[in-house]
Amino acid sequence: MRVLRLGSVGPAVQLLQKALNRAGFGALSEDGVFGSATRAALQRFQTAHGLSADGVAGAQTHRQLLPWYTGYLVHTLQRGDTVWALAQRYGTDAEAILTANPGVRPENLPVGGELVVPLPFPVVPTDVAWCSALVAWCVRGLAARYPFLAAGEIGKSVMGKPLWSLRLGGGENRVLYSAEHHANEWLTTPLLLKFAEELAAAYASGGSIGGYAAAEILDYASLTLIPAVDPDGLDLVTGELQQGSFFEGARRIAAEWPAIPFPAGWKANIRGVDLNLQYPALWEKAREIKFAQGVRGPAPADYVGPAPLSAPESRALYDYTLRMSPDLVLAFHSQGRVIYWRFLDLEPPGSRRIAELFAALSGYGAADVPYASGFAGYKDWFLQDFDRPGFTIEVGRGVNPLPLADFDGIWRENLGILTLGALVT
Repeated sequence: MRVLRLGSVGPAVQLLQKALNRAGFGALSEDGVFGSATRAALQRFQTAHGLSADGVAGAQTHRQLLPWYTGYLVHTLQRGDTVWALAQRYGTDAEAILTANPGVRPENLPVGGELVVPLPFPVVPTDVAWCSALVAWCVRGLAARYPFLAAGEIGKSVMGKPLWSLRLGGGENRVLYSAEHHANEWLTTPLLLKFAEELAAAYASGGSIGGYAAAEILDYASLTLIPAVDPDGLDLVTGELQQGSFFEGARRIAAEWPAIPFPAGWKANIRGVDLNLQYPALWEKAREIKFAQGVRGPAPADYVGPAPLSAPESRALYDYTLRMSPDLVLAFHSQGRVIYWRFLDLEPPGSRRIAELFAALSGYGAADVPYASGFAGYKDWFLQDFDRPGFTIEVGRGVNPLPLADFDGIWRENLGILTLGALVT
């Protein structure tokens, strides 16, 4: 996280404000503007935690705020501690503590040992703008709360940011969900992370999600989620990346395309390569179409790159998909409330039936991709090389980036797809 002070703006400030509210140091408006009220709340937090009360969120302050960024803390056990007393002390419940600490014997807690203590709020926020740091905190928090959920990286972005993965379940049905292939479609990132949290919580409690027992889902499927394929672009679009050489490079590219608002209209990775036009599925045809449209070099959208898989983000997802060899993939985009399920005349077995099921669950249409956008996409390559069901889900409707106010409706529309996707093949 960057240093935040009076006058700072952006998603990191919203996250700071949320953390201070979670910690009980203010009833702040989470507006992303570091004003006097945020500074006063931060000073109160710093004083309470033995820090210099300078009202600046630097490295030490961010470290102290980690529990309220990630949703958990680590408690060093003292003589007389019990799971139930700790649950009361931190406002959580004993079952959440036991879930986060498998193998712990509550009747025999080792003095000096450590317990992960989940805090009493969801890890994944759905009411603030996102940034790559928030993705990292959520991955970290979910893995701590639910040790049966494995966090990892599938690669790095242009700027060296991790492309995070979350893996759940041990079944034979291998399923891969990905989101935010395009920078200004970042609302799909909290969609996947909220699903991970809801599914893990339901599994831990013996409950259900989307009408199915969570245990049934995770016994049948091995599910991998890639919540942010383009973390650099995410930071650019939401205003977290505001300076530096990468920002200036993107701004120079955007200046050649004045009809596209900057940064809100940015779809590409930070170097101006459209990550969903990077796959070896008639890539040359995609290049021909986009060149004819005038997109011959780095651009906010629609530049196919100098060669297939030349962008590190698309290469990482390609390589991971080859290693995993999924039985089904879902790629979440926005917008249009439509499901794309074919590539040219390729129709893997079961694809039409699954597309119709998804359409019935969501109210979305099932359609063919428009010709001008119908080549070199991730889903296209998967259908071509694996001959297994793969779908692009275009969530919501409107102008990208879709507003946060749309999230709850998008969640309701897509919960059935997210749940059934692990079970249908």
